[in-house]
Amino acid sequence: MMIPRIIKYLLKRGIIIFLTVVAAVYITIWIANMGGYVDEIVKGDLYISISQNIRQNPAYKHLNETQIRELIDALYTNELKRIGFDKPFIYRSFAYLRDALSLNLGRALWLSSDSGSRSVRIIILERLPNTVLLFTTTQLILFFIGLFAGLFLSRRYGSISDKLSVLLAPLSSLPGWFYGIFLILIFASFLRLLPYGGMVDVPPPEDRWLYTLSVLKHMILPVISWLIAYSFINVYVRRTFFLMFSSEDYVELAKAKGLPESLIQRRYILRPTLPPIITDFSLTLIGSWMGAIITERVFNWPGIGSLFYSASVMFDTPILVGLVVIYAYLLAVTVFTLELVYAVLDPRIRVGGA
Repeated sequence: MMIPRIIKYLLKRGIIIFLTVVAAVYITIWIANMGGYVDEIVKGDLYISISQNIRQNPAYKHLNETQIRELIDALYTNELKRIGFDKPFIYRSFAYLRDALSLNLGRALWLSSDSGSRSVRIIILERLPNTVLLFTTTQLILFFIGLFAGLFLSRRYGSISDKLSVLLAPLSSLPGWFYGIFLILIFASFLRLLPYGGMVDVPPPEDRWLYTLSVLKHMILPVISWLIAYSFINVYVRRTFFLMFSSEDYVELAKAKGLPESLIQRRYILRPTLPPIITDFSLTLIGSWMGAIITERVFNWPGIGSLFYSASVMFDTPILVGLVVIYAYLLAVTVFTLELVYAVLDPRIRVGGA
């Protein structure tokens, strides 16, 4: 009986998550296109391009102005039909939705990849690994700092180290890029120990190990800036969380039984808190994969955040929609996976319960 109930539950959750993704992508299409305004800009640029090509072509010099205009209008109309812009935006929006959900992201309007491709998929896939490398590394370090430091401080409530963690927590009110600016001034401008930004030295080293060391060197400042900004609040939150569970009756009972402190921490405090901790880490990690826009701009890191900024400035709608689709799918897969993780880690959850 349990397996059919689990399958039914997962199907239900999967359908809800998929419908949420569809709604989010469709809303993004309308916002990114400004209700069709961006498409009107594209149509205007198309008309100007056709007009310039006709007027600059020596083969049409014998035509008078009226004939030239008629030729331009005819070519313009045919081109609109070819790309599907002869239909209302409400119709095109569903075509955009179909292509987006099938990851047929089309071609960028203005931007291109480092290899010169205008394919949105190639542009995003070229930048995504850079962001994953930087922010996954940062989030993993933050996760383990918060986890182990939080457990350590929860066992020493009221100590000097515990009071110091509470005192330093407000430092996290400032974003990572703020600290990054000062780190650049100190270690790049003044001490000249680390690079100002970028992902690798110019020109890039040909040797694989030297290339790896160059990338790691460029990661130091952005990673440290985020650690300074978010480590203290992360430790404070985890410490407070563990303190709440440390006061539960079953923990007091375990202490009364004389169980070792390490066993109590692992089995009676850490295990019950793992589901919300893993949820927070997973969603934060997926969010960071979309890149911290300002951080990547400050350190000139060629990731998703920089791409999102450039696409927003240039109104490159296909790239904006593509980024949101990738994020929506990543988020949907993460949420769906967490449904399974909850059932494994938390025995209190009963799938299909009332």
